[in-house]
Amino acid sequence: MADLSKRLFLRNILRDTLQEAIAAFQEGKNDVRRRDDFDRFFSSYENSHTLTLCYPDDILLETARREGIRVEGRDKLEIVKELFEKKGGI
Repeated sequence: MADLSKRLFLRNILRDTLQEAIAAFQEGKNDVRRRDDFDRFFSSYENSHTLTLCYPDDILLETARREGIRVEGRDKLEIVKELFEKKGGI
């Protein structure tokens, strides 16, 4: 008679490995979706108006400088995107 404990062990290993692979795939898919949403949000001033157009320039630039972000000669959209990333926005 075959040893059932070996079969159960193999079945459990396969099941657990498959579950981990599916979870990792889903996590990767969600990361890509978040990154795509982030890039779409910062693709234009109209999409990101709450951060780029409605936020006062002097406060934004001072905040960016305080965070060590270079602001001279850069577009406001780039500054806001970098600040958002630095503060853990994605």
